[in-house]
Amino acid sequence: MRRWLGAVLLGLCLGLLVPPTAASAHAVLVTATPQQGAVVATAPTTIALTFNEPVRVIPGKTQVIAPNGKRINDGDPVATGTTLTIAVRTADRPLGTYVVSYRIISADSHPLTGAYTFSVGAPSETAPEVSTDNTAVAVLLSAAKYAGYVGLTFVVGPLLMLAVLWPRRQSRRGPLRLVWAGLSLLAASTVCSLWLQAPYTSGAGPFDVSPLELKQVVTSETGVALLVRLLVIAVVAALIRPALRVKARRVTRFALAGAAVVGLFTWPFAGHPAASPIPPVSAVGDVLHLASMAVWLGGLIVLVAFLLRRGGPDHRVLGIILPIWSRWATAAVCWLVLGGVLQAVIEIGGLARLFDTRYGQLLLVKAGLLIAVLAVAFFSRRLVLRSSPGGVRRLASVELGITAFILVASSALVQTTPGRSAGVEAAAAEQAVGFSTTLNSSVYSVQFEIFPVQLGEYNTLHAFVYTPEGKPVQDVAEWKVTLSLPEKGIDGLKNDVVTIDGNQGIGPLSFPYPGKWELTLTIRISDVDQATVRTTVPVP
Repeated sequence: MRRWLGAVLLGLCLGLLVPPTAASAHAVLVTATPQQGAVVATAPTTIALTFNEPVRVIPGKTQVIAPNGKRINDGDPVATGTTLTIAVRTADRPLGTYVVSYRIISADSHPLTGAYTFSVGAPSETAPEVSTDNTAVAVLLSAAKYAGYVGLTFVVGPLLMLAVLWPRRQSRRGPLRLVWAGLSLLAASTVCSLWLQAPYTSGAGPFDVSPLELKQVVTSETGVALLVRLLVIAVVAALIRPALRVKARRVTRFALAGAAVVGLFTWPFAGHPAASPIPPVSAVGDVLHLASMAVWLGGLIVLVAFLLRRGGPDHRVLGIILPIWSRWATAAVCWLVLGGVLQAVIEIGGLARLFDTRYGQLLLVKAGLLIAVLAVAFFSRRLVLRSSPGGVRRLASVELGITAFILVASSALVQTTPGRSAGVEAAAAEQAVGFSTTLNSSVYSVQFEIFPVQLGEYNTLHAFVYTPEGKPVQDVAEWKVTLSLPEKGIDGLKNDVVTIDGNQGIGPLSFPYPGKWELTLTIRISDVDQATVRTTVPVP
């Protein structure tokens, strides 16, 4: 028993280390509500961006950052024709300057990046930083999901073994303790996931959660699914003892099975399948995958920890149990593979995404581990047919060790952008035209990119300023960016750039004509330290 517990704990520790990777026309932002630089009296509940052509959403690439630095957009925006509507959460909408940052796909398959600011009440001294995922929250959420998988395994497989295959003369104390531990782990995992969903959404730290943010999580689709899971855990806990009695009523066991099915469906409704192109199929595939994993792995734990150890049932009883379990395991593995393949086909978005996205790479790792487990299971089944409990126990222990790492890959997968979403941006980016360079002066070094480089407005400049020694500048005091096109008589066209994170600046650029534009950057990093650098940007 110590061996498989050690394998699970080792897998959990490793899981904590996986955090929680030119066309003729382009879309141009025509109007925005609130407008660029506007000062409004109250914070808006929605932000509308209207383009000159239809656009598509890139999941996770649009943000509305409040003056306190928190993301307040309620999920991804909704694209309706040429209009992009961004819902804003009602929690934490203080006075000050807001940043709207977006990255979308135009009708010609090119990505469009842009950002602008507006203020509520009065402008802030500096614009808020563009929010990024908090590493601690990502790690904790991944660990909570891993703990949930382990808890599910401790409950489903052992309960099934106790209800159907457990020898009557054998004590149930050990497996029942495992089931209660699994329920406790499931409950703790669900509560932690519910709490962490708030900072995961806002980009804040794990304890930077307001009551309003928590309320919004609880009333969201994910929150409702997690609350239902908690209710199911309570129902299952109440039904375990009545359902496991020797003369248990059939309706009690059906109620327990029904509660388990409802609980399993809370996983897809709180994960990727909820946003799948075909949610019902994804949900069924996810439930099949989870249920098969829990039956197979949970049954292995019971075999290794209780039935195949010394002092377990005699060889005659094992001779009856093991062949039945072997058939169960074979069926579970078939359903496991079927559910996994179904999910992969929907979520990966093409064979190329297996290799060029983190989601696909994790999927390949998981598939490799599963193949290794199936090889061990094949030899284990042969030993069952030869009635060799000792050999079965050794191979089953190896299976448990490998499946612990499969759970690690699973917990990382549910926190990773599916290949179908990552592939949209990657495919469009291959066709896009951008410009990047590094310019040096005696005061600073500035690295920047302009993306995309196209005719019209809302090309976006994103710059990073460093000291001559290569250290990030603590705070840029002032940006001055001008564009000139001498052949057209255009000189000193000003463009607004704001500081978003100490040494980072972002702002839109306008190229009304094609040609070789001269870009001049004047950056002041203190009251006395200022320098000007120049470069040429070709615009097709």
